[in-house]
Amino acid sequence: MFPNNNYKSLLTGLCLLPGLACADGINQANTAWVLTSTALVLFMTIPGLSLFYAGLVRSKNVLSVLMQCFAITCLVSILWLAGVYSFIFSDGGSFQKVIGGASKMFVSGMDTSSLTGDIPETVYFMFQMTFAIITPALIVGAFAERMKFSAMLWFSALWLVVVYLPVCHWIWGGGWLADLGAMDFAGGIVIHVNAGIAALVSALVLGNRKGFPTTAMPPHNMTMVVTGAGMLWVGWYGFNAGSALTADGHAGMTMLVTHIGASAGALTWMAIEWKRFGKPSVLGIVTGMVAGLGTITPASGFIGPFGALVIGVTAGFVCFYATQYVKRSLKIDDSLDVFPVHGIGGITGSLLTGVFAASNFGGLGLKDGVSILQQVGVQALAIVVTIIWSALFSYLILKILDAWLGLRVSADEEVQGLDTVLHEETGYLDL
Repeated sequence: MFPNNNYKSLLTGLCLLPGLACADGINQANTAWVLTSTALVLFMTIPGLSLFYAGLVRSKNVLSVLMQCFAITCLVSILWLAGVYSFIFSDGGSFQKVIGGASKMFVSGMDTSSLTGDIPETVYFMFQMTFAIITPALIVGAFAERMKFSAMLWFSALWLVVVYLPVCHWIWGGGWLADLGAMDFAGGIVIHVNAGIAALVSALVLGNRKGFPTTAMPPHNMTMVVTGAGMLWVGWYGFNAGSALTADGHAGMTMLVTHIGASAGALTWMAIEWKRFGKPSVLGIVTGMVAGLGTITPASGFIGPFGALVIGVTAGFVCFYATQYVKRSLKIDDSLDVFPVHGIGGITGSLLTGVFAASNFGGLGLKDGVSILQQVGVQALAIVVTIIWSALFSYLILKILDAWLGLRVSADEEVQGLDTVLHEETGYLDL
């Protein structure tokens, strides 16, 4: 009926319609959205997180932070290919509740026709890889300006395999926490609680930077910080809305609540600072934005706008006071506030997911027969398990590396700055 070229054009057009799969089972609309989201999540690490962190440190360490984020991106990508993806997302047989299998190491058996749901498995592989990349990169902020580059590489590699891999499998790979009904849409527990606890342990094991807390260590480039923060905000749409794995209203609502959470967190943090210190700071509003995003992440695919507003405001309050307590009262030098922002934010958001996912709070609803109290209990269990696992094995990895390689640069090298000491380069020319 149709000339050959017109017939092919018609089929191509039909395949692009949302919700309509092609003959090979691939939904091209969903695939296009997840491809876009993958790029957005990678954009969060390089350049987003890289610039955000680099601006927060002193000028003599700016390149070291950029280098760490870049190197982690490359390292995690190779480890993901070698087997981390397989042991998270392939069938573990009789061990499935605890860990996946080895069948997809080096993407064995995966080709252009392999599917995860109705998107190519290669796309899903890449999407999940970007989550694995940013998680150890977040931890960099806790030990910034004092860890050896070699120790950082070993820690990131071992932590990915020993800590991230099992926790991710338990929740996203069909493990035992998933069977219990733990809800973590885009990484509140898997990423933020996990990395936040590792960050706290890292700060404690390495000890404070020379001069902390008596010497002021302000960000060296706030323009860079705000630029990186803006990139994080944009990239986070891929992080959360991309986790829907569909190009539909579910992804749209996830994007909406993500934006509301970020906005509410930023304004709340700004308002607290304004009242307490007399002036609203640029650093405060962008940090509140990150707190709002991290806190909304576990709930983002389960809640409505009302829940997002409450979670965002809560994030601003809780993470602000957690930051003050860790640095001023406990005097723990988590250099860039990874634990109070990401760890506490992830814990708060994961607990509140069990509340605001309920339909009577405008959420998508809990499972039949599950009450809010029961769901919060499951969320609390998943959080506690992750805290214990991450704290224990992060500590063991750090102590082993300290005995083998040494974790810290010397006091003189720290004063000189890691850019020159570790990389023989400087971020800025003396004019």
